[in-house]
Amino acid sequence: MKTRTPANRRSTGRKRPRAVQWLAAFGFILLVCRFTSADTEYYRHAFFDNSETPDFYFYSAGKAVAPSILDLQSQKAPVDSAIFFTPPNSLRLSWQSNPGGSWELPVRVVEFRDREILFDGDSLILWCYSATPISAGDLPEIRLLDTNHNFSVPIRLGDFSSLMQARRWTQIRIPLSKFGTGSVDQFDPHRLQEVVFSQAAADGAKHTLLVDEIRIDNAASASAETARDESQLARHIETPRNLKAFGYERQVDLSWDEPSDGQVTRYVIYRSQNGQPFQPIGIQVPGLTRYSDYLGEPGQTASYKVATEDGSYSLSSFSPVVTASTRPLTDDELLTMLQDECFRYYWDSAGPHSGMARENVPGNDRILATGASGFGIMALVVGVNRGFITREQGVERLTKIVNFLEKAPRYHGAWSHFMDDATGASLPVFDMYDNAGDLVETSFLMEGLLTARQYFDGRSAQEQSLRKRITHLWETVDWDWYRRTPNGTGLLWHWSPEWSWLINHQIDGFNETMIVYLLAIASPTHPVPASLYYSGWASPKGYANGNTYFGIKLDVGFDTGGPLFFTHYSYMGFDPHALTDRYTNYFDNNRNMALINRAYCIKNPGDHKGYGADDWGLTASDGADGYMAHAPDARDDDGTMTPTGALASFPYTPKASMAAFKYFYRDLGAKLWGIYGPRDAFNLDKNWYARIYMGLNQAPITVMVENYRSGLIWRLFMSNPEIQGAVKRIEALSTPTQNTRVP
Repeated sequence: MKTRTPANRRSTGRKRPRAVQWLAAFGFILLVCRFTSADTEYYRHAFFDNSETPDFYFYSAGKAVAPSILDLQSQKAPVDSAIFFTPPNSLRLSWQSNPGGSWELPVRVVEFRDREILFDGDSLILWCYSATPISAGDLPEIRLLDTNHNFSVPIRLGDFSSLMQARRWTQIRIPLSKFGTGSVDQFDPHRLQEVVFSQAAADGAKHTLLVDEIRIDNAASASAETARDESQLARHIETPRNLKAFGYERQVDLSWDEPSDGQVTRYVIYRSQNGQPFQPIGIQVPGLTRYSDYLGEPGQTASYKVATEDGSYSLSSFSPVVTASTRPLTDDELLTMLQDECFRYYWDSAGPHSGMARENVPGNDRILATGASGFGIMALVVGVNRGFITREQGVERLTKIVNFLEKAPRYHGAWSHFMDDATGASLPVFDMYDNAGDLVETSFLMEGLLTARQYFDGRSAQEQSLRKRITHLWETVDWDWYRRTPNGTGLLWHWSPEWSWLINHQIDGFNETMIVYLLAIASPTHPVPASLYYSGWASPKGYANGNTYFGIKLDVGFDTGGPLFFTHYSYMGFDPHALTDRYTNYFDNNRNMALINRAYCIKNPGDHKGYGADDWGLTASDGADGYMAHAPDARDDDGTMTPTGALASFPYTPKASMAAFKYFYRDLGAKLWGIYGPRDAFNLDKNWYARIYMGLNQAPITVMVENYRSGLIWRLFMSNPEIQGAVKRIEALSTPTQNTRVP
């Protein structure tokens, strides 16, 4: 984690610990509105199933000592996309072991944020394939490493396999009890982080072994001796129902209904084109009933069928076949597709008990993100207005969310940053001190709720009740408590009944938190004085900028502007046109921040691959080395690009954002595009693409694109009379020569 000196202090969206830090603490069809149980259980067993990229597996590394030879690509394990057990690819292990040499190939698990590495089972299981026979004695050795960097003794694969027959997938099962500790401290196989293949017999011969479907499981429940036989389908396993396919410009999206028999280990998707036989092209984990097949060009027609697979690799009967075609889309149609795809994150993958947004998918099913849920509520309004779901469905979902929020713990009216989907309990994800009220996350949530209150203005009993209940939630946030003292000049981020004000982190700008002060000033029941806008949020120290970067002036903000989520989170509901204070007009300043971000990427001082006029938008996201608030400066730019940066900037830079959208979709789509639109981030220097979608990053795309297209969310949020009053009170504090400008 990166820290800042006090002079450079700025708070960011995801991480808000006691230390001063940059890092964020933080319709067409497919009306799939079932709540999904997600994928935690799947990843308690799956160590490797597929590579996100078709050339090499990013989470690997290899090395050979002459005269031994190990085939590598970019020093990583090559990927085979022609032969696999789990579609669409496998790992290719090619070696020549010679006397006096050695080689190793570590394969690492993908570590999703907030996912505990804790595997469940009694055996290491992997599937292997060779085009030619390999004797048991010539197979590699294998070692395991755990998350504490302890390692096992070496095991010969051949001790658990007979002759590797040619052109046949064979399962190898090794009891975990065989992996004794080889390190000083105790090795824990259930905390498995790496599987290391290495040289065994130095026979001097060249061998190639394909490895796929590495998992920890109970041997009895995964006892298949050979690969699945599609000619003998297991009729007792329920078939996916109601398969639908819809073609966009470059991809076909599939959706189906989840079987009810609970035997889903995963789904296997098959495709046929041009009259050819159906072939498996991919898998989907249990709890997710969508699949996106990127075909690459308009005018492609494909047919699909889906089967359910159980723990012994038996397949159900196939669903009925569906067919769809890709076709050219206008820019307007592309934007609708983008909004719909990103909206689905909050619709399909919401917590089944709460209806709230998960922190990330894949991830930890328990963890709900309060701020991301507020963003998701605004995306829900867009979804209803665009016809992605019906108004009745929107009311039903919002009612579920409000039911949950009314029962969840509150701390002087504020909710915690993270909550448990099943119980509502506060979850101290970051550390033991961050276990209660989070005023910033509460503000993001309230931004969404107040938007929904204005949208669902119907006379039905359900909508009237929703408005009343949202108003009660709004009026019971004790904003002035978070001043800490009656004379406090700013608002504090956290309060805990256990730790009180121990974190003691004041909310000040310029960052993503303007909305906190706007709502606190607007509160009809627990307001703070409008003067806190300047003494807290826009305090002179570290707020004004006034410098020019790449010929573009930045009135307020740090350095070259910081990560672009500073221009998104507070301004998804609050219209930045509506406020010109002593320093700037916020629409103009936000636009300039986006333009500076793009200009930096065009200049590309770090010489990162891909950066340019169509590849820009540095902001907070996961990266190859973990979460980082990526920004246009040498200190915070590691080559990771986050699509939401440019795509959620559509109101500020419509032409440049459209160019980035088309690059992300048309040029990188085969690797970047998935069931919820663009994945969280990518790094072309490292050929790395995120496997996750993030709750903080998908909704800003849907919402800000809508603000560009129609101004809907801005208009709704600004129509709250309390917000109008707050703007007037801030306006009254502005200098006589600068007046608030309301569009």
